Amino acid sequence: MGFSMQPYGIQSMLKEGHKHLSGLDEAVLKNIDACKQLSTITRTSLGPEGMNKMVINHLDKLFVTNDAATIVNELEVQHPAAKILVLAGKAQQEEIGDGANLTISFAGELLQNAEELIRMGLHPSEIISGYTKAIGKTIEVLGELVEKGSETMDVRDKEQVVTRMKAAVASKQHGLEDILCSLIADACIQVCPKNPANFDVDNVRVTKLVGGGLHNCTIVRGMVLKGDAVGSIKRMEKAKVAVFASGVDSSATETKGTVLIHSAEQLENYAKTEEAKVEELIKAVADSGAKVIVSGGAIGEMALHFCERYKLMVLKISSKFELRRFCRTTGTSALLKLSQPKADDLGFIDSISVEEIGGSRVTVVRSEEGGNKIATVVLRGSTDSILDDLERAVDDGVNTYKAMCRDSRMVPGAAATEIELARRLKEFSFKETGLDQYAIAKFAESFEMVPRTLAENAGLNPMDIISKLYEKHASGNTKVGIDLGGGDSEDGVCKDVSTLNIWDLYVTKFFALKYAADAACTVLRVDQIIMAKPAGGPGRREQPAGMDED
Repeated sequence: MGFSMQPYGIQSMLKEGHKHLSGLDEAVLKNIDACKQLSTITRTSLGPEGMNKMVINHLDKLFVTNDAATIVNELEVQHPAAKILVLAGKAQQEEIGDGANLTISFAGELLQNAEELIRMGLHPSEIISGYTKAIGKTIEVLGELVEKGSETMDVRDKEQVVTRMKAAVASKQHGLEDILCSLIADACIQVCPKNPANFDVDNVRVTKLVGGGLHNCTIVRGMVLKGDAVGSIKRMEKAKVAVFASGVDSSATETKGTVLIHSAEQLENYAKTEEAKVEELIKAVADSGAKVIVSGGAIGEMALHFCERYKLMVLKISSKFELRRFCRTTGTSALLKLSQPKADDLGFIDSISVEEIGGSRVTVVRSEEGGNKIATVVLRGSTDSILDDLERAVDDGVNTYKAMCRDSRMVPGAAATEIELARRLKEFSFKETGLDQYAIAKFAESFEMVPRTLAENAGLNPMDIISKLYEKHASGNTKVGIDLGGGDSEDGVCKDVSTLNIWDLYVTKFFALKYAADAACTVLRVDQIIMAKPAGGPGRREQPAGMDED
């Protein structure tokens, strides 16, 4: 037996195959480095002139987008510290639906500045206490920057809605925001309930059809279902609807039975009884006044034959969620099996028709009157990836609408708010004594990331612009931001954003900065990483093709 070294220290405590990283160099700075790498990826996509990323995920699906939430979702980040930033971005996406990029990029910037402080010799806990003070002060200043009179708004007034939505949509689709915002605002206002706080994002649907261009986009009050009607009747006006969740077919009995048939007549009679049964069921539906049958499952040949005979239009919606939305749109109760519906189970639609849009057949269900619950934005574009990106822009717009229904305060956009926060925090840091002041000054400096990135992405000179912005803000004009469009006037690109009408929602900024600061402090608090040996068994990559992670 050879002489074997006995492990000592932490090695002897943990199972073999583990990793243990501790101390500033190994744990803290490595973590910061991973987060910096992540924020470098998202940062170039910030703002209206942000670049697109091409991400190909593990299922070989291609994403071409500048939406940070999509990018980090599809990247499958492995590093535990960078995952914290991803979670902060996701939290922002779920809370507000916009501003995930700001959250991740700002957190990365905070950590980068923290690294400089650590190298100068500050302890992470001093940095954290400085950052905590700074975020408290930031939120106080942010409250002061809110535009007067924006606390109250009429969420059904299109102009006010578009003002607040424009920045969110422009950051995804620069140059198309005017067309898109008016579409999104119309759709949102149509489905806005009496109490706007109950606005449901799910009620604005998006249907993507390849072909045409952005100017062909329309809004349908009601739903647009991909797919054709079953049977030969393709249009109905002002009709009642019956929805059957389990399918329209001659129902099989629950129990198994054997039938003994002695002669041909009995066989004929047996087939006839089945036919008569199906006819009776379909006739019952037709007698109840329904003109349209919507089925959640298969539609039998014989049932279809009788539906045609009684002039019923038949639709098939196989997705359970679509079926629910259809019931919401038309006010129908879904029945479990084929039977005569009661009068209050039936819904009503103004018109239902099969139309051909750009080579694909879609069924358009319109319900203009009454409590319309759903509006659909029909997007047109030349390729799938363009349509996906347009859809993300619409989602951001709708989420912004939801946020403004809850809190309509707005702050100047185009980096005006960030420069002002940076300036006020710098002043605040001079008043602090102790080591916190360095951390607060670095926190203030981090805000410069926003105007710097906006300028870099647009190909302008960042240093020049930031100094100009500081100069304008110091002279008391707190609403001066970067105008990426106009560089010809004597102010250059620094203009008052209230004339340009670029506003950001207060809640978007509030949560983005708060989540970013929280994430940065969480990463800084870590001083050791202990990783167990990964569990055995087949690797995660060896999934059967087409399977999702879940």
